[in-house]
Amino acid sequence: MDTRVAVVTGGASGIGRASCTRLAEEGYTLAVLDLDADAAKAAAGPEGLGLAADVADADAVERAVGRVMAEFGRIDLLFNNAGITGTRAAARCHETPIGEWDRVVGVNLRGPFLMTRAVLPVLLDQGGGHVVNLVSIAGMVATRGRCAYTASKGGALMFTKSIAADYAAEGIRCNAVCPGWVHTPMTAWRLDDPELGPRAAAPIPIGRVAQPAEIAEAVAMLASEKLAYVTGLALVIDGGMTSTIMI
Repeated sequence: MDTRVAVVTGGASGIGRASCTRLAEEGYTLAVLDLDADAAKAAAGPEGLGLAADVADADAVERAVGRVMAEFGRIDLLFNNAGITGTRAAARCHETPIGEWDRVVGVNLRGPFLMTRAVLPVLLDQGGGHVVNLVSIAGMVATRGRCAYTASKGGALMFTKSIAADYAAEGIRCNAVCPGWVHTPMTAWRLDDPELGPRAAAPIPIGRVAQPAEIAEAVAMLASEKLAYVTGLALVIDGGMTSTIMI
């Protein structure tokens, strides 16, 4: 096999962009899906494919996967990275507008379902492959005031385990990366704030938030054949945040 192909959703910035860089170092050809087509093309590089696609749109997902197959003829890794926290209106349950709930769950849970559903027939035909889902520690412990986000990430974690259980016999592995605070364009409004930033870092035993490249390293590691016996794993990368409580 001369070429390994990785499909990365939400690859234009943050953890997705860092993962594109790291996977390219591992020799993957990249197919990058994002709402921003130009940024997706930049992340994919000259040998890759950048496409505009909404992962919550079933037709858009099918078209995108069809384009990838037409271009490269195979998919070896799917990294379901695209995700949103929702607006500040997506807070506690009774305060969350139904539209915001649908939007957050649409990207964070429906998106991985649609992408994985579209890619699985390819992996089955090839006799194996990998799926990595970006979850969050919010899928394991509740984030207060973020009902939709927490529920969507909890669902994404169990979706990961479901895929791992159902497809292991066909040589398909599925694992989740569960970061804590990571400095990305999506979190910069809070982490760069002189008051809110230190408050976010305070519960982290290591004493700082993660950088996107640190999460990208975990994605590349999980996709490696060195971990061929690992599936259904929730790999927590939070600087020890969920290992303790602040008292």
